[in-house]
Amino acid sequence: MNLIKIDETNRHELEIYHKLRENAFTEDNSFIADSPKVVNILLQTDIHVKSILATSEYYEEFSELISKKDIPKLFVIDKKEMESIVGHKIHHNCMMHGIRPQETPLENLGDNIIMLDDITSTENVGSIARSAAALGVNSYLLPRYAPHPYARRALRVSMGHIVKLHVHIYDDIFSTLEALKANGYRIFAAEVTENSKSLMSVGVPQKWVLLMGHEGKGLSQEVIDMCDEVVEIEMMDDVRSLNVGVAASIMMHRFKNIV
Repeated sequence: MNLIKIDETNRHELEIYHKLRENAFTEDNSFIADSPKVVNILLQTDIHVKSILATSEYYEEFSELISKKDIPKLFVIDKKEMESIVGHKIHHNCMMHGIRPQETPLENLGDNIIMLDDITSTENVGSIARSAAALGVNSYLLPRYAPHPYARRALRVSMGHIVKLHVHIYDDIFSTLEALKANGYRIFAAEVTENSKSLMSVGVPQKWVLLMGHEGKGLSQEVIDMCDEVVEIEMMDDVRSLNVGVAASIMMHRFKNIV
């Protein structure tokens, strides 16, 4: 490996590690991943990697994995200097600058889709992505105004498993639901209403979309009216709701395991 030491001639190339925080991206769809666990998962995929910023210890431990990718820049740095570049304290010794894969067109998504409406938490976006990957729900549909699944924290919470999903970002939920129906999907709204079916009793077709709403407000009535069925998780009477990431995981598991 040709490790590059940081000096005044190349320091400007590291500005992106400071600039790309949370939901920030560049025109070429650059993103930043951090922590060895996440970076190492990404290195085992077709993700285009532009550079790695890491300590010598990281390069020594994972030299075989790194050598399998054609990475233009391998910057070596000590942890204290890494913190000065990124602008905050860190608990790992590795970061990566990569390019997001192209979005999957709506018509090319798989038979099973987890869809979000008006989600505000980056952690929930990442958590749901990780659960979807674990359960074999390989298509992820999110609104453009929600945190992006390749945002730094969402990527970290997903443990990098977002790369296993086909991602599509939509602009308008109503036209998107219409298009999904036209493509043969049955839309299931995750919400508690007077007409909700219990999760254990629902019949699941081959092509389905499970739609999760806002963490606090849930789904609007207008959106619910666009769906084919409303499904709720059976719970104790004195517990009103679950975290949306937990609820999505329970529902996806049930949907994927109905005989």
